[in-house]
Amino acid sequence: MSQLIFYTHPYSRGRTVRWLLEELEVPYVARVMQYGTTIKSAEYLAVNPMGKVPAIDDDGVVVTEVAAICTYLADKYPEKNLAPALDDPERGSYLRWLFFIAGPMEMASTARAYHWNIDQENAMAVGCGMMDDTVDTLEKALQDKPYLCGDRFTAADLLLASYLHWGLLQKTIPERDVFKTYLKKMEQRPAAIRANEIDDKLAKELG
Repeated sequence: MSQLIFYTHPYSRGRTVRWLLEELEVPYVARVMQYGTTIKSAEYLAVNPMGKVPAIDDDGVVVTEVAAICTYLADKYPEKNLAPALDDPERGSYLRWLFFIAGPMEMASTARAYHWNIDQENAMAVGCGMMDDTVDTLEKALQDKPYLCGDRFTAADLLLASYLHWGLLQKTIPERDVFKTYLKKMEQRPAAIRANEIDDKLAKELG
């Protein structure tokens, strides 16, 4: 019998994958890794040599990196409609936003958090370019449609909502009305509520 093992910690990007798993409503076994101990153990480093979470082991298929996990799982369960099919015209847009969020958006928000200097002289060599350009691009994408891929919720929206939540909380993403409205809608999804309840309870138990 196949088994999906989910390696996570409630204070990590594992929350994003937990939400996706709840959207998919597929069985999984969660293994909570402890920072400084089990997450750097030889057993877990064999799964992810980076010693970071999340990661999944899907009956021997190991996937790390939150965007890659989301892409893999959404494609594995097409009946859940969390990813446009290969022949769907929205497939290209869907992939674009997955990579945009994991690439330029994360880099821009991290640069802002740690006060890295990105200016007109070095922006051409930096993946996110000028930080404001990244934010403006995202705002424009959400202004005239409910989701990144038009009228349908996808794993790209789930990933974006997770990043927006953290970015707005840490003030590395500006509080624009379109972001707050979009995030409120995403966080009201039943699967998001279930996932947060699971991880919030787990966080309390870990202390």
